[in-house]
Amino acid sequence: MARLPRFAIPGHPQHVIVRGNNHEPIFYADEDYQFYLEKLKQACEKHQCDVHAYVLMTNHVHLLMTPHREDGLSKVMQMLGRYYVQYFNYSYERTGTLWEGRYKASLIDSDVYALICYRYIELNPVRAGMVDHPGGYPWSSYSRNALGKEDELVAHHSLYQALGKTDEQRQKAYRSLFRSRIPNRTLDEIRAATNKAWVLGSEHFKDKIESKLNRPVRPREKGGDRKSEAYRRQHSINRV
Repeated sequence: MARLPRFAIPGHPQHVIVRGNNHEPIFYADEDYQFYLEKLKQACEKHQCDVHAYVLMTNHVHLLMTPHREDGLSKVMQMLGRYYVQYFNYSYERTGTLWEGRYKASLIDSDVYALICYRYIELNPVRAGMVDHPGGYPWSSYSRNALGKEDELVAHHSLYQALGKTDEQRQKAYRSLFRSRIPNRTLDEIRAATNKAWVLGSEHFKDKIESKLNRPVRPREKGGDRKSEAYRRQHSINRV
């Protein structure tokens, strides 16, 4: 079955995941993480993408990115992947593929999910049991977004900017978001949307994107075409 083309709408953020092949590590030393971030920054500058949040785990990467041109995200990931594989194979005297297939990406409904995705990404090391608090993990955007540490890779999303009038206010408001846990249902929604390359958002947002792109943006619900008049009439009868 042919793969559907990726969602590509400039100005809309996407949650991106890149995994190591067979869940093998893609980072061993500090230099590996640093090289990846340097090349990510270069690729984003060249292909006009913003990175709002990131975490580099041992065998996978999460990114929250907004492309500003239609092919921006795919070009960034292509350039980054090529440079990093060359570096990694040379450094560790290996050959062959490093990645588990293509990167996965989900278009995000900013109003509902942008700040949730920030937290989802930066809390990965906590969920993995690597640290007790996201501030204890060095290879994520938490220090920039929550503490104001210098990080030229990170470009703040407009919803982050709206958290306060000053940097200090925004950072304080951002830290407060981490006092509440992300519901398991929301975690499942984020994972499912990203792994299946569906849109993550409200039904209204999905309808809008589906109309704009003229292609499915969510899995078909079982039990018939829920948009058909016949289905709605039968469903209404069954509910009485």
